[in-house]
Amino acid sequence: MARTAPKTSLLTRALMEAYARLGLEGRSVLLAVSGGADSVALLVGTALVAPRLRLRAEVATLDHGLRPESRAEVRAVAALAARLGLECHARSLGLADGAGVEARARQARYAALEALRVERGLDAVATAHTADDQAETLVMRLARGASLRGAVGIQESRPGLVRPLLGRTREELVGFLAERGVDYSTDPMNADPAFFRTRVRADVLPALSRAAGFAVQPHLAAFARWAAEDDALLSGMAESAWRRLRLEDGALDAVGVRALEPPLRRRVLVRLLAEHAVATDEPTLSRVLRAVEEGGSATVGRGLRLRATSGRVRCVGTPERQGRADDASPGPTLRLEGEGARGGLGGTGWDFRVAPSVPPAGVHGLALEASTCWPLTVRTRRPGDRVRTPAGQRRLQDVLVDLRVPAESRDARPVVVDAAGTVVWLPGLWSPPPRAEVSGHYLWATPPGPSNQRTSSL
Repeated sequence: MARTAPKTSLLTRALMEAYARLGLEGRSVLLAVSGGADSVALLVGTALVAPRLRLRAEVATLDHGLRPESRAEVRAVAALAARLGLECHARSLGLADGAGVEARARQARYAALEALRVERGLDAVATAHTADDQAETLVMRLARGASLRGAVGIQESRPGLVRPLLGRTREELVGFLAERGVDYSTDPMNADPAFFRTRVRADVLPALSRAAGFAVQPHLAAFARWAAEDDALLSGMAESAWRRLRLEDGALDAVGVRALEPPLRRRVLVRLLAEHAVATDEPTLSRVLRAVEEGGSATVGRGLRLRATSGRVRCVGTPERQGRADDASPGPTLRLEGEGARGGLGGTGWDFRVAPSVPPAGVHGLALEASTCWPLTVRTRRPGDRVRTPAGQRRLQDVLVDLRVPAESRDARPVVVDAAGTVVWLPGLWSPPPRAEVSGHYLWATPPGPSNQRTSSL
């Protein structure tokens, strides 16, 4: 009985294990085949193992329209698929050469493959990425300053996509095809030194292998696989920290963020920045980490800053004059003449009412003195506002700082003043000490939505 050729045995065993591990036994797959050695090996190898796995396999081959020989390569793939008994679907993408062609081709390719997968009712697209591709991606990302998450490189699977050859080298696949007597095409773009990946493939990895005395690609690919496992664990822990530290207004608890171990702190802060569409690079993350550590702020994008003050970490806009009360134009006002008066403070969401009873739960209340100087005016803060406390008058600005009110929300907080211009109440923040000569009436203040803010006395 003839022995199975060694390279064929190695590859078919690897594919059997990969397809089973990826949950595709007894299911279906669309093979993305360009005509190059890697994808042709995927096609031939899958055709060999499909019957044993009860795997329904179809083939997709795409003509990007960037090279004159690409049509012949599509025809060659279709002919090979037919010889192997697999249905083949050819599609033309019609891309134009020029700037960013590599990224545009990749985006168009994956979009076409996914559309075809859905159209054919198949479970996953299979691409022929190898350990060499993984090693190249890892080196490229490390050269650009990637974190552990970037070192994960190419993932073996994601919804609707699998890469069953990610653990095998390109050399193994070429040897397999030679053993099977199957030809393949070579894309000249893969040798174009204008591309960073080509330079890594042709120069960096061979030099590193020579220096090490062995082929480094499998070892780099293994590192990327282990990094993926470590990153998955840390990401789960960071998700738990995110839920624990997230405040109702979307900010994070600053003390809790500082208490996190550095890998978790970085992930939590990167997620906060991502919510504001900030792509985080190493310089930005360094500024953010320093701001959180020092309780300061850092620019994270055009018109956006991260603030780690008042016990909260949040991203805020930075229009000119924000947080500068001295330059602010007069805001909305509400005039309350006496019992029964009511209304809302425009633009803030707060509602007010003068009533003869204690307010219900969820509504702030101020017991009005018999000597109240009517009318009362509800407005936002203005330059020169002062609060009268048992220790004497204080600037409203200083009171808000002491109460840890974030700078970006101070201009939206309601301030109640009497006819003499004295600040008599900061709803939800500060109330004057109670007096005996009350009038029996209360000023109700209903906040915009559920409120967990505390009242305080100075």
